[in-house]
Amino acid sequence: MISRLTFSRRLWIALFALAAFAPIAHADDAKPIRFEVKFSESISRTPITARVYVMLAPPVGMREPRTGPDWFRPQPFFAIEAKDWKPGTPLVLDKTAAGFPTNVDTIDEKAFRAQAVVRLNQDSHSLESDGNAYSAVQSVKIDHKAGGTFEFVVDKIAEAKKPKDTDRIKYVSLKSEKLSAFYKRPIYHRAAVLLPEGDRAIKRPALYIIPGFGGDETMINQVAQRPQFAYGADFIRVLLNPDCGTGHHVFADSATNGPRGEALTTEFIPYLEKTFNAIPEPGARLLNGHSSGGWSSLWPQVTYPSFFGGTWSSSPDPVTFSDFQQIDLYTPKMNMYRDASGEPRPIARMGGNPVLFYEPFARMEEVLGYGGQLSSFEAVFSPLDDQGRPRLLWNRATGAVDTSTAESWRKYDIGITLVARCRTLPQQLKGKIHVVMGDLDTFYLNGATAKLKEMIAPYGYDADIKMIAGKDHFNVLTPDVVKTFDEQMKAAAKPYLAEPKKDTN
Repeated sequence: MISRLTFSRRLWIALFALAAFAPIAHADDAKPIRFEVKFSESISRTPITARVYVMLAPPVGMREPRTGPDWFRPQPFFAIEAKDWKPGTPLVLDKTAAGFPTNVDTIDEKAFRAQAVVRLNQDSHSLESDGNAYSAVQSVKIDHKAGGTFEFVVDKIAEAKKPKDTDRIKYVSLKSEKLSAFYKRPIYHRAAVLLPEGDRAIKRPALYIIPGFGGDETMINQVAQRPQFAYGADFIRVLLNPDCGTGHHVFADSATNGPRGEALTTEFIPYLEKTFNAIPEPGARLLNGHSSGGWSSLWPQVTYPSFFGGTWSSSPDPVTFSDFQQIDLYTPKMNMYRDASGEPRPIARMGGNPVLFYEPFARMEEVLGYGGQLSSFEAVFSPLDDQGRPRLLWNRATGAVDTSTAESWRKYDIGITLVARCRTLPQQLKGKIHVVMGDLDTFYLNGATAKLKEMIAPYGYDADIKMIAGKDHFNVLTPDVVKTFDEQMKAAAKPYLAEPKKDTN
């Protein structure tokens, strides 16, 4: 799991208690608060069916409310499903609308900046992604005694990021025939390619980098410039885009997200190799990623052991679901919200201090609707329910884990997969698995990585799994780790780096 801040941004944490999510009391003579949202014909001349939000933010700030919700400093927001909503027609969000941390009638009495958002982009988890519609930001003052109606006109469309190619950075978009057939609409692979210094005619190995939750190919400049990513400079570095409407698809084939791994290996990588002069051999294809990207770099290596030549994963999402952020999903009668003693389960910490808890975090995602971190796991690992949606892992009201759903997740459990295929995979993966994890991981992911190391130890995997003392999710990529990654990558691809071949075609 990775923060909404993504793996390459600084972590700003505000400690808060569960009491922060309790509704405020107000007088019996309180008057209703209402948000009325309209959209203009510049957005659509025909009715819209979509999820609609009113996002609040502090009265002073640089970022618009639509950039939320922020995991660590959550501001109130509200949502409603609009069906056949006509332009110019008011849509009302009142106390009946879904709300976080509470509904409209019980939010704090103070000033906010507010903004309405209409979620139109089906292919991104982010409310601020291109194609989504939004209103201007306005100031609102919540006063429950006075009540009031706040009106918004949605008349803007978020434009797609249009980064420009440079001499060394090239942005790539390729229609996926496999994914388009699955979704029955055009779906595109996207990536940014960072070319190494030197002669472009020389064929080189490629390092495929997968960012964490919230990351995409537009972060390529950070990969090029920041010291924590200073490995693989001799390679063609490809920053893949793992974003999708349900969150982060982790390049795993799934019932909800379609054949993501198959499309990557049979469509996109061959195209990239041909286009950018990358060597089309297994030993010249390396993987790397952090957090959700860390899991994403492990899964293709395990699933396609002879296609890739090695993976370097840091702080991966749970690599075995017997320790899903401290929860053994395979044990009957487990609860996501409460531990065996009835205490609230934390989902994130700062050092030894819990700062986020499962229940309020899950309630925040429920208001978001889809595309949250926790629900993205269900979109990858769960089969479909009777309505064609990912089967829920846990009861959202009680926190009770659905054991049958948890059992269905075994096919994506990396530890179980490695043990089950111990007759063939150890030789195919010999020396290819490299994992680093801080023993104080912010999201309690260290337990699963430690368990993975223990699970596969008897089977001769020759896997390099290291726990880094005193490090968390955001500082585990120390200079020593970066240096080791670089040395190991160069050693793995030595035949292709020592004697580079020029393209004679």
